[in-house]
Amino acid sequence: MKKEIVTEKAPEAIGPYSQGVSMCKLVFTSGQIPVDPATGEIPEGIEKQTARSLENVKAVLEAGGSGMDKVLKVTVCLSDMNDFAAMNGVYSGFFTKPYPARTCFQAAALPKGVLVEIEAVASAE
Repeated sequence: MKKEIVTEKAPEAIGPYSQGVSMCKLVFTSGQIPVDPATGEIPEGIEKQTARSLENVKAVLEAGGSGMDKVLKVTVCLSDMNDFAAMNGVYSGFFTKPYPARTCFQAAALPKGVLVEIEAVASAE
């Protein structure tokens, strides 16, 4: 049975979607942009925005009974592929081997003009 994941530790969904959903022992996060859920602020720079987005991903995963160590697949959207190395430097601090599979691409535009949006699929086992 599909179950909605809701947490105050990540930005609330502002449209017809959930912060995350779980089903069949898998947790799927929606794309997380770097909005601080406590203040609504967006940090400056790709490094801080990557860290905030990943903290939001982590919060949704934990609310769904999973964690960063159980992530199977990550999708990263960048507003500029020139930010890849800086994003990757921060990203590498959130994961350990075996690393999750990952796709990264440049999007024409991201919500609220942010530099990065990140989503993940993880096991809940």
